[in-house]
Amino acid sequence: MPESRKSVHPQQIRYLMSQNKILLVDDDPRLLKLLSLRLKAANFRVEIASSGQQALGKLDTFLPDLIITDLRMEGMDGLTLFNSVQKKYPSLPVIILTAHGTIPNAVEATHKGVFSYLTKPFDGQQLLLIIKAALEQCYPTTDKNSEAKDPGWRSEIITQNSAMEELLKQTQRVAQNEVSILIQSDSGTGKELLARAVHKASLRHKKPFVPINCAAIPDNLLESELFGHLKGAFTGADSNHTGLIEAADGGTLFLDEIGNMPLEFQAKLLRVLQEGEVRPVGATQSIPVDVRVISATHTDLDAAIQTGTFREDLYYRLNVVMLELPPLSERREDISLLANHFLQQVRKRSKNSVAKSFSPEAMKALMAAPWPGNIRQLINTIEQVAILTVTPIISEAQINKALRGKTGEITPLVDAQSEFERNYLVQILQMTRGNVTLAARLAKRNRTEFYKLLSRHQLEAKVFRHD
Repeated sequence: MPESRKSVHPQQIRYLMSQNKILLVDDDPRLLKLLSLRLKAANFRVEIASSGQQALGKLDTFLPDLIITDLRMEGMDGLTLFNSVQKKYPSLPVIILTAHGTIPNAVEATHKGVFSYLTKPFDGQQLLLIIKAALEQCYPTTDKNSEAKDPGWRSEIITQNSAMEELLKQTQRVAQNEVSILIQSDSGTGKELLARAVHKASLRHKKPFVPINCAAIPDNLLESELFGHLKGAFTGADSNHTGLIEAADGGTLFLDEIGNMPLEFQAKLLRVLQEGEVRPVGATQSIPVDVRVISATHTDLDAAIQTGTFREDLYYRLNVVMLELPPLSERREDISLLANHFLQQVRKRSKNSVAKSFSPEAMKALMAAPWPGNIRQLINTIEQVAILTVTPIISEAQINKALRGKTGEITPLVDAQSEFERNYLVQILQMTRGNVTLAARLAKRNRTEFYKLLSRHQLEAKVFRHD
């Protein structure tokens, strides 16, 4: 716990903590007001909650960087609130306020993962020191000249989803360490984008970022592409070739679709990672390399290990920390942001695109679609409608056509019944070749009622009469 009397200049507090969001939780309205005013004066964005239940309700929308909560509250107490927060946001720091009589409970809470506790009454300067320590420990930055202190490291990732925000907090934290990262996510979720964000937030951000799609390189060329080769090493090797691993020296090597790497090559890659050196094809001497490895896959590597198609020792070398991107279907609040962003990108690239925005119905269709192809499918859909539309506003019909009817929206019962009834009538008229008497008999309805059904669905029996 930080020293209680170390002074912090107010301007330093404002510089270090500007834009940070704090959620205050206490059932004492006077303390809530006092703390809120004090923290707002230090340039924090503050949201208050008078109970643990209310705090949980505000988490996903406010997305705080820190929670300060009283320990003893009616209903849900501070420790129960902490346990609930940790299940969904394990990296979110929590500070507990406690009276002298409950210090043992607060100490126990720190053993469970609470960042720190503060006894009432407390000194305002001491509170700011603890907040500063929590933010610096949970959201570390590099030196003053580092791009990681600038939000630009995550500028290409567009989101307002709480799960994504939690992932990005974890990403920034792990980026500061030289550990290998495995990104396990579905195809099209943006694994390379996240890997680039890790690189930008790391100490290696001024060095190369080299992406390699393991599934796109033929097996017989993989060693040459990654390790390089000397002139004359094999037929067609007319000159020396620097491998991609050597090209990433000092920076980050991104191995996409690592699950598709041939088993025989996995042993060679493992040796490179263990020894920190690479030997080009045809060479007798190895070259030292210093790379940070980020790998990605949409396949289940645990299952691949069980079937013998992926080496277990390589898996543990690559998977020191795992990051998981949620599918687009779990980020529906991001769809409107992403769709408008991709539309503007198309407008910049294409001089012929006249589309400027989406109709409310079109946006509703986008947000309701299942998106099995995730963000990649969304990009494809937006590019298609933006190029084909001849009006400034993209309509729902154009979206539905691009999605080929797979909108994901549940059809209202009345509409479903009407659609079934019409299809039934068409089928029975085709069977009877437009003979209304026979059709009515098969449908077990009288002729008058059957004609009313045809009229309701604007069907004419004579259309189905043919030789």
